[in-house]
Amino acid sequence: MSENNDQKFVYDFTEGNRDLKDLLGGKGANLAEMTNLGLPVPPGFTITTEACKVYLESGSEPVALRDEVTAHLDALERTMGKKLGQADDPLLVSVRSGAKFSMPGMMDTVLNIGLSDESVAGLARQADNERFAWDSYRRLIQMFGKTVLGVDGELFEEALDEAKAAKKVASDTDLDAADLKKVVKQFKKIVKAETGRDFPQDPREQMDLAIEAVFNSWNTDRAKLYRRQERIPGDLGTAVNVCSMVFGNLGPDSGTGVAFTRDPASGHAGVYGDYLQNAQGEDVVAGIRNTVPLADLESIDKTSYDQLMEIMSTLETHYKDLCDIEFTIERGQLWMLQTRVGKRTAGAAFRIATQLVDQGLIDEAEALQRVNGAQLAQLMFPKFDDDAKVEQIGRGIAASPGAAVGKAVFDSYTAVKWSRSGEKVILIRRETNPDDLDGMIAAEGILTSRGGKTSHAAVVARGMGKTCVCGAEELEVDTKRRRMTTASGAVIEEGDVVSIDGSTGKVYLGEVPVVPSPVVEYFEGRMHAGADDADELVQAVHRIMAYADRVRRLRVRANADNAEDASRARRFGAQGIGLCRTEHMFLGERRQYVERLILADTDAERDDALKALLPLQKTDFVELFEAMDGLPVTVRLLDPPLHEFLPDITELSVRVALAESRKEPHENDLRLLQAVHRLHEQNPMLGLRGVRLGLVIPGLFTMQVRAIAEAAAQRIDAKGDPRVEIMIPLVGTVQELEIVREDAEKVIAEVVAETGVELKLALGTMIELPRAAVTAGQIAEAAEFFSFGTNDLTQTVWGFSRDDVEASFFTAYLEKGIFGVSPFETIDKDGVGALVRSAVQAGRATRPDIKLGVCGEHGGDPESVHFFHEVGLDYVSCSPFRIPVARLEAGRAAAEAKGSDSR
Repeated sequence: MSENNDQKFVYDFTEGNRDLKDLLGGKGANLAEMTNLGLPVPPGFTITTEACKVYLESGSEPVALRDEVTAHLDALERTMGKKLGQADDPLLVSVRSGAKFSMPGMMDTVLNIGLSDESVAGLARQADNERFAWDSYRRLIQMFGKTVLGVDGELFEEALDEAKAAKKVASDTDLDAADLKKVVKQFKKIVKAETGRDFPQDPREQMDLAIEAVFNSWNTDRAKLYRRQERIPGDLGTAVNVCSMVFGNLGPDSGTGVAFTRDPASGHAGVYGDYLQNAQGEDVVAGIRNTVPLADLESIDKTSYDQLMEIMSTLETHYKDLCDIEFTIERGQLWMLQTRVGKRTAGAAFRIATQLVDQGLIDEAEALQRVNGAQLAQLMFPKFDDDAKVEQIGRGIAASPGAAVGKAVFDSYTAVKWSRSGEKVILIRRETNPDDLDGMIAAEGILTSRGGKTSHAAVVARGMGKTCVCGAEELEVDTKRRRMTTASGAVIEEGDVVSIDGSTGKVYLGEVPVVPSPVVEYFEGRMHAGADDADELVQAVHRIMAYADRVRRLRVRANADNAEDASRARRFGAQGIGLCRTEHMFLGERRQYVERLILADTDAERDDALKALLPLQKTDFVELFEAMDGLPVTVRLLDPPLHEFLPDITELSVRVALAESRKEPHENDLRLLQAVHRLHEQNPMLGLRGVRLGLVIPGLFTMQVRAIAEAAAQRIDAKGDPRVEIMIPLVGTVQELEIVREDAEKVIAEVVAETGVELKLALGTMIELPRAAVTAGQIAEAAEFFSFGTNDLTQTVWGFSRDDVEASFFTAYLEKGIFGVSPFETIDKDGVGALVRSAVQAGRATRPDIKLGVCGEHGGDPESVHFFHEVGLDYVSCSPFRIPVARLEAGRAAAEAKGSDSR
């Protein structure tokens, strides 16, 4: 990004508003908004994300930035009546990151900037509190040393622990001024030893270095990992907020806390949050000291409590959403340090959305935008069985719901290592910090012995939808010895299985069995949202799903291969079957008929094998059409290469060799082995499969078409209403489709003549090859419908073999930022998506009434559903358990598009 000479890089809090998040970041925009509302915000200014982008691209700050910072600092000093770091009564500031999207704990913050050997004495005199001044100074050196100078934070922690041990006290609040002076001296020695330089005494140098460190923290490994996890673009940059310090560590009449306008775990109204007397903000979110519930503030400082409750009500009404608030009380004076729309659990998201509708703060369309498919999927996870016999070993704070079971691990590295080996793990820590992020992602759940609902572990886990229990104080966690000790003295070693319940905070030894969630029972029809005893969450889900179904344009079908899956899909709200994979009907005992087909040496042998398969196929289709009566069913003719129906070549070779060595009969195995060698392909996914099979093996596709047609006729005779679509796979040219279509039409006509039943079976194709997408206009001349097979289309567009690349190099591609997310998980809009878009346009240009759908895995992916709505598909098809997610996202896509049109 080139620097514009007229560009403004610094904004005072009085100049911005909440709509400037792109420029001022979330924290800066919301500080400005609270200032505009007249709330007590300490004065300060914000350096924009544009300045960060220039810095990251050029390696140096914009030329104009220093002068702008100087001008705003001068204005701040005039407002406060004191100068940064002056000796007698110093102005101190905090330097905080603040990206557009909340990234809790991922980027850097430095408090108490401006303190030095000289100004610490002035601060002590001004506050009439020597201990406070030296405590603030040691905090500055500790945070600055770790964040700005890159000193290992453990060195500071160890020095502080040594000071507490020497004094024989448990908490840093028990250290007096003399003790803290020694700590400061030791901290400065650590800085000198680790960096080769003294801790900087110039306050402006401190501030400039801290600003630069915040810019650099945008690209730390943990920040990049978090952005990938949350799908936050990497080119946004972070703003930097420079705010005059207010102090919560001035004594018992001071403190700091985090508050929520509603419970972020459940969504219920009430007083939720944590408060810590005589502390600074980092003490709360780091979980280093155990907090008291926010409600206790009423008895500690009722004036501040009442003012805070009033401000919280103001903010929730103003933002029309759950707000997450950071505040500090300095000797009875309440200050607001941050607000943002708070992260919440999936259940809370649905409850809060409907509560706000009932309060008249938002409408149903906005409520639909407040939830998403990923959250709905979380609500469909199983929960622990209440009737199971369990051994409870502890209880903490229910920070993020869910039922998680896994082997205990005590560090992030082990969590990742074991997870990659297929183990399910629970990450157990005293408290987590940003460096634990990769382990938190790898784990099934997170358990900490310290911290509360606003600790790092709780906030990050809620954002990721990960089960979390925090503050289980009765459990003693020893990370060095890799063990956890319960209150009764029982020891849980690394590798022992534990279960944690993020909804109750309970911790169990061993594996606790799980049962379906009430949300799944609702979708299955076993729980009615209108019933008096219906779960509040189920009612909220029901209301939002009902609205999504009313407004969505995309229909949602299921990928189902048998009547059982079809029935389940229908209960989940499927409006048909978008993909029935007939190859799944050839497995099990029926594999022998396929083997006979492959081994056939004569036309008669081949015909016999096909005749044996015909009634079996027909029975399957009758059951399927009955389960989906009145709804469309798209049946895909045989797609995979025939070798998949034969035994493994190694296993077969061993069998033949053993039989020969023992002189046992093995003629059939030998013929099978010869067939395996004959059918062997270097790349079978690009070989003899799909439509090519139908063209090369006479009678194969016509047998399947006959089975489908006869099943449809039988259902019509039984007064059913089958709506059948026959799909030819892997077509690359219209000529292939024309040949198969002509053969199919002959067979259908024969069945009509034989049964006297009129049949209307649609014939179409799967678009899963780049050539098919490029020539879609031609193919549409012979196809009544297209279904995009985005799994194979992604493989062939990228040149990837999915079965190989995900294990071999996808991890590296994700880590290097080549992928933000796997293209098999979310559709690649620029490549694969561009082909889908052009094929839609070409297909409709040739045949305006052509039906268009998608049946790859992307059909159930939330982000991909929005893309399919945008390009104009008629339906998406996905696995039965993803149907509610697709329904919700189809509704969100329609509501979002309508909102964009109205704007």
